Amino acid sequence: MADLVRYFGTATGTVQGVGFRMFVQQNALELGITGWVKNMTDGTVTMELQGTQAAIDRLTDIIRQGNYFIKVQSFGLEARDVIAMERRFDIHY
Repeated sequence: MADLVRYFGTATGTVQGVGFRMFVQQNALELGITGWVKNMTDGTVTMELQGTQAAIDRLTDIIRQGNYFIKVQSFGLEARDVIAMERRFDIHY
């Protein structure tokens, strides 16, 4: 099994009210990434992403690219400790 990494991420821009959390979740699941994503009261979206570095890099590219509705101004990642046995990617409310 490939080595897992975990990151805490924060996205700013047009990332609330545009399906961003579902967009992140869908792409994470397709890439085998676990973790969570959550809207914050300041208009940002935070998340924790766990998977292979290659999968995280691919998801980061997808997030930064956005789509017709999603316009990410900035997206930063900070390393976190891997959570053993995590199996899901959830949307937190």
